Amino acid sequence: MEMQRVTLANGIELDVVDTGPRDAPVLLFLHGFPESHRTWRHQIAHFSDRFRCIAPDQRGYRGSSKPQDVASYTADKLIGDIFLLADALGVDTFTIVGHDWGGAIAWGVALTGQASGRVTRAAIANAPHPVTFQKLLYTNPVQREASQYMRGFKDTANDALVREHGLAALLLQEIKWDRADVMEPEEREALFADWQDRDAAFGMLNWYRASPVDVPSMDAPFAIPEGWSPPPLPPLTIPTLVIWAMDDLALPPENLDGLDEIVTDMTVVEVRDCGHFVPWEAPEAVNAEIEDFLARTG
Repeated sequence: MEMQRVTLANGIELDVVDTGPRDAPVLLFLHGFPESHRTWRHQIAHFSDRFRCIAPDQRGYRGSSKPQDVASYTADKLIGDIFLLADALGVDTFTIVGHDWGGAIAWGVALTGQASGRVTRAAIANAPHPVTFQKLLYTNPVQREASQYMRGFKDTANDALVREHGLAALLLQEIKWDRADVMEPEEREALFADWQDRDAAFGMLNWYRASPVDVPSMDAPFAIPEGWSPPPLPPLTIPTLVIWAMDDLALPPENLDGLDEIVTDMTVVEVRDCGHFVPWEAPEAVNAEIEDFLARTG
């Protein structure tokens, strides 16, 4: 997929796929960790004949700007990049589509853009809502154990390992839920090459380090801490599709519990026998569900 360099009003530069008819409705795709715009390769191929498909390598990734300070990766800046990208490309309204960290930012983009009408729909795959995820980390042993890797990503004691051996070394140390055998060999090789970029490695890790999400250790009590309250976010009211791969070892299906109380126009689709990376592990199912959702809500 051909990419172009887009300079945002905040000075960040993003490498972006922008394909499909310029006058068509816009689908804006956000990838997660530790991937790239290619997370969505099957969806872009499927939809770009009828939709303008925009997919950036987000800040910190691959050839896009990679500031090295943690403060450059707070959620407000990552969400802001998406609106500034739409501005730079002359896009007034769009459907936001996200997976993993890109899905977490997509929740924020949808919540930020719903009142103005700028974000008209959201399709989010295996990405926890900020309200429900923190609660699960406090109370659910399965989610807490699955998220212990985040403690390793936040720990600067691991920086020497990353500097010497690249991001892959830290992934091997911290992540116990790899299903990489389902990825095409050429895609896997390209990812390993991307992970050798040390600035990108720390840019990606800074997404975790800037996050306010608290991952307690496994010996901490399984209870809501005294004085904790969920982030004061409004309900999401635009049409929202939530696709959840049920064999995701990083994000178990309990992340769906209670979503219907904070997302008022929601369709949930469960994808069986599929791991975390559902956009490319089950592309036909994902394409079909997004297709149906866009047709129903158009």
